[in-house]
Amino acid sequence: MVNEKVEQTAEKKTKATAVKASSKKDTTKKTAAKKTTTAAKKTTTKKKAATTKKAAAPKLVIVESPAKAKTIQKYLGKGYEVMASMGHIRDLPKSRLGVDIENGFKPEYIDIRGKGELRNELKKKAKKSSFVYLATDPDREGEAISWHLSNMLGLDNNQENRVTFNEITKSGVKNGMAAPRHIDVNLVNAQQTRRVLDRLVGYKLSPFLWKTVKPGLSAGRVQSVVVKLIVDREREIQAFKQEEYWTIDAKLSTSRSKKQFPAKLTSYQGEKVEIPNEEKAQQILSELENKDFVISEIKKGVKKKVPAPPFITSTLQQEASRRLGFQAKRTMKAAQELYEGIDLPKLGAVGLITYMRTDSLRISEEAVQGAREYITGKYGAEYLPESPRVYKKKGNTQDAHEAIRPTMPSMTPEQVKESLTLDQYKLYKLVWERFTASQMADALLDTVSATIDCGDYSFKSSGYSVRFDGFTVLYEESKDIPEEKSPALPELLQGETLNLNDLEKNQHFTQPPARYTEASIIKALEENGIGRPSTYAPTITTVIQRGYVERESKSLVPTQLGEVTTKLMEEEFSSIVNVDFTAEMETNLDKVEEGTADWVQTLSTFYTEFEKNLTEAEKKMEGMKLEVPDEVTDVICENCGRNMVIKMGRFGKFLACPGYPECKNTKKIVQETPGSCPVCGGKIHAKKSKKGKTYFGCEHNPQCPFMTWDKPVAEKCPNCGSTLFQKAGRGGKLHCLKEGCGYEKE
Repeated sequence: MVNEKVEQTAEKKTKATAVKASSKKDTTKKTAAKKTTTAAKKTTTKKKAATTKKAAAPKLVIVESPAKAKTIQKYLGKGYEVMASMGHIRDLPKSRLGVDIENGFKPEYIDIRGKGELRNELKKKAKKSSFVYLATDPDREGEAISWHLSNMLGLDNNQENRVTFNEITKSGVKNGMAAPRHIDVNLVNAQQTRRVLDRLVGYKLSPFLWKTVKPGLSAGRVQSVVVKLIVDREREIQAFKQEEYWTIDAKLSTSRSKKQFPAKLTSYQGEKVEIPNEEKAQQILSELENKDFVISEIKKGVKKKVPAPPFITSTLQQEASRRLGFQAKRTMKAAQELYEGIDLPKLGAVGLITYMRTDSLRISEEAVQGAREYITGKYGAEYLPESPRVYKKKGNTQDAHEAIRPTMPSMTPEQVKESLTLDQYKLYKLVWERFTASQMADALLDTVSATIDCGDYSFKSSGYSVRFDGFTVLYEESKDIPEEKSPALPELLQGETLNLNDLEKNQHFTQPPARYTEASIIKALEENGIGRPSTYAPTITTVIQRGYVERESKSLVPTQLGEVTTKLMEEEFSSIVNVDFTAEMETNLDKVEEGTADWVQTLSTFYTEFEKNLTEAEKKMEGMKLEVPDEVTDVICENCGRNMVIKMGRFGKFLACPGYPECKNTKKIVQETPGSCPVCGGKIHAKKSKKGKTYFGCEHNPQCPFMTWDKPVAEKCPNCGSTLFQKAGRGGKLHCLKEGCGYEKE
């Protein structure tokens, strides 16, 4: 019994201990579970806080320029931070080829020196941002910059974070941000193909020119064609044989009016008249003597003049050259500033024109409507065509953008003039007038053409009068060769006999083709499909800086270096300087952009032939050196009496003695102008500013401080006898700069 009780007591103790242990274990489990739950809650809270913090962080928008960043920041406001990449952040190395030809022409991109701090700042901002938008310029190059930024920042290239702005206005930015897309790899590849092509030509061909012509030369796929076009035109001019010809011109009037009008001899017995010499001209005059001039036919009609389409890049550069005297580089600088944003009173920073690198003629309905409203309000309904004008694009046009137009058609040039620099104002006025006129009604001209018989000879006289000025009330496109304006004719009656007031023979000579100007070379490049709008300005600048071409007034003239180099290129690398081949390459780049051609295969096809030509040329020209003759001047070296020659150095042209190294005399090239300094009477020299702009200063500078942007002329001031100066700008008046005079010629 006692034992049973002891056993029962022990069993109870054991059970109690087990229950107690179990209870303790459960408590431990509960405590552990509670700790786990608490830790999980803390982790979740931290994640939510991090997510909330990330969501609260601003979105980063990366553009190319600070001016553009400032304007876009204004429109996006809080929640966004806009930064500028300052153009490219990565590129091919300058010191070597940087293209792995053997492995699919793989480019070796490196960080651009001097931008390390900017890259670090972009990475820092991107890491803290809730989202990164890539908003570089809306073209191939802009797409490539976005691609480089995406790779540098570790972004997903398939993410829809690429936005573009055709215009930097509130609606333009809003529309761009509302339509993000992923980076277009085809656009990137098209830009890569062009970059690698130009690198292969430049870095493979330039050393060949160093060995065979002179050190420091460069070759380029497009620049070589530009030089060839200019050289070819010079060859045409030199080969041109001038021919003499004569015209017979009459000045006539009716019995009802004293107003004279001209008539030109055109035919004899219905056949075209050609007068090769003075003897023939005199013979015709003798046959016309004492004969009546009778109107045999009058044709009247109405001629329509249609406005020019809005600007694309090439036509903007051409018109700015013709009308404003701007070089292409200067035009694009002002256009970039107008696109990126100008600070206007009450409006703040706003882009005044749409994207300036385009070859599309498309115009948005909103812009057309804005133009039509302005035209109706300013000029009246009769100046508005019944339906909006639509201009057709060309076959190979990239239609990604609109034509160049004002972002706000109602914003006239005069309204923004005080906020613009002179260049910005002139260019905005040109863009605004061209666009507005493009949406106006046709001009109507009443035309009259009269055939006037004198014996067996017939004269022609034509004229017109304006019935309705239409778009010409605002703007007319200028031409490389100004059109002859026919004067309005008096009222003419068929069969009436006219009064002969004068009859004379005039000698003429046929003229060679005109040298290229910036406007006409850009037109030629566009017509031949060479390069792209964005390449014209830098290409022209390059060929001038490299000494292949120089400016004479507005004309582009090849130097002897340009002629020698072009001849060599024609003989050894005919495809590089072939206009059709270069145009075909542009078509191939378009195919890469469209995704219908492989960029590596495009490069391979080009390089195979190019490498073969280069190898053959190097063998052929081994040990040979082409001589570029120096240009001899009439300036005599005061040390040895030789005629000095023109040399090209790091800072441009200078005079050097041909007796080097025996005689090391050098001089600056001085360009003298008419007249004398109004301060001290010294000679006036034409000089170049750091930006390449011509100004005029005294030969005794710095002792004499006189300088002016106004051009001296040979004419003297009638008041004080000092030199007169023509005010800078188109159609500038003549005035006197002599202190105290103040004369200005009306």
